[in-house]
Amino acid sequence: MAKKKHEQHHEEHMDETWLIPYADLLTLLLAVFIVLFASSQIDQKKFEQIAQSMSAAFGSGSPAILDSVRVDTASQQAQSGEDDQSAKSAKEQAYMQESAQLTQVKKLLDQYIQDNGLTSELQTVITDEGLVLRIKDNALFLSGSADLVPESRRMGAEIAKMLMPLSQKIVVSGHTDNIPIHTGEFPSNWDLSAKRAVNFVKFLLAQEKLSPARFSAIGYGEFRPLSTNDTEEGRIKNRRVEVLIVRNYKM
Repeated sequence: MAKKKHEQHHEEHMDETWLIPYADLLTLLLAVFIVLFASSQIDQKKFEQIAQSMSAAFGSGSPAILDSVRVDTASQQAQSGEDDQSAKSAKEQAYMQESAQLTQVKKLLDQYIQDNGLTSELQTVITDEGLVLRIKDNALFLSGSADLVPESRRMGAEIAKMLMPLSQKIVVSGHTDNIPIHTGEFPSNWDLSAKRAVNFVKFLLAQEKLSPARFSAIGYGEFRPLSTNDTEEGRIKNRRVEVLIVRNYKM
């Protein structure tokens, strides 16, 4: 009877040492999962919540592995922050260089305008979009026409020459006042403004070896006014062609 009891007691205490490596394996799988999850740019707070939950679920097992994962995640975040800062600095530098270039072009245009007594017809301004050259319509066209007047050709040739060294896109836009036009050639202000923009682009491209791929022409009609259309002075300002040198870099 004593021997039988001894055998029963031995069966109740089976060897459970296999559970230890099994627990380590689960912990290792946990660590791999956290690393993969962290690589998807998980934020630190969420990572800590996941790590704590997993640690509680599996017990204390191999805390050094979890600590290593925390270090790796922090390192990845730090590297990502450095890369972002470096990219931001490079973009800011490129933006400043382009701004300096546009400022220089503006000075050249302003000097040309002043030297040729064109201050009442031409104006330059730097905006968030780029450098804008505004040309009143009477410096280029007769009223209700999209054909360039002979006097405008010399001016257009000088503008084309200043655009030649640049790499930026160029947008030429036509604008009118709100007085309707109804002719066989131009049923609306849309048609007149678009045709004027197209004709001026064609003229610029014919003067220098400018790439047509850089240019686009847009007609806005009366819908992008600079001033009120309630006065003659305001309508004169609104009737214009704009040449926009579009920034490559924007902040």
